[in-house]
Amino acid sequence: MSDLLPVIPRWRRWAFDLVFYGGSVPIVATTPISALIGRSTLIAHATAWTSFHRWAVRRLLGIEIRIEGERPSGPALYAAKHQAMFETLELQRLLDGPAMALKQELAQIPVWGWSARRYGALVVNRDGSAAALRTMMREAKAAKADGRSILIFPEGTRVAPGETPPLKSGFAGLYRLLALPTVPVAVDSGRLLPRRGLRRRGTITIRFGEVIPPGLPREEVEARVHAAMNALER
Repeated sequence: MSDLLPVIPRWRRWAFDLVFYGGSVPIVATTPISALIGRSTLIAHATAWTSFHRWAVRRLLGIEIRIEGERPSGPALYAAKHQAMFETLELQRLLDGPAMALKQELAQIPVWGWSARRYGALVVNRDGSAAALRTMMREAKAAKADGRSILIFPEGTRVAPGETPPLKSGFAGLYRLLALPTVPVAVDSGRLLPRRGLRRRGTITIRFGEVIPPGLPREEVEARVHAAMNALER
């Protein structure tokens, strides 16, 4: 299906890489300053960066973004599909600076990792140890206490379009611990922005699924979240 979409011209790809990644250097480099001032300033700093990203995607790559569905007005647990870097930035902006899952390798980057922790990132250790899981749970609980939404990618990693791996066990733990409304998020960014291959023009859809209340049995909530996250798969 994606092969039928027009390839983004080379000059547009070069312009995006030059403008976005070049412009990101001073933004990311000054992140620790915002982190020292306070979390609200750091969230505003991150939102400015993600807004810049959206502008570059639309204006330089010629990719449009369509938002479908509604989301709750208060804090929620968002469980999103992950196909490209695009949604990790776009959902930060759309969800007003949620506490976001972050793989441990990124959290270990000097200075930047410290800033991410100040932002309220939930550090995910892929070895799945009990201690790492307890740490993530503690960070998520602190984010809830601050009145923030939590954003996770419960399949555990970026996947190609059409792939629907099972949810990692940490999702059920967070769902039970936080007792928040849960919103599955489907995306199809991988059709246009694949990890390998040519970037293509078109429209990326972000679809907020039906809100799932807390307190459901594990099997039921996992099945509902998995189905809604993959609603855009073809």
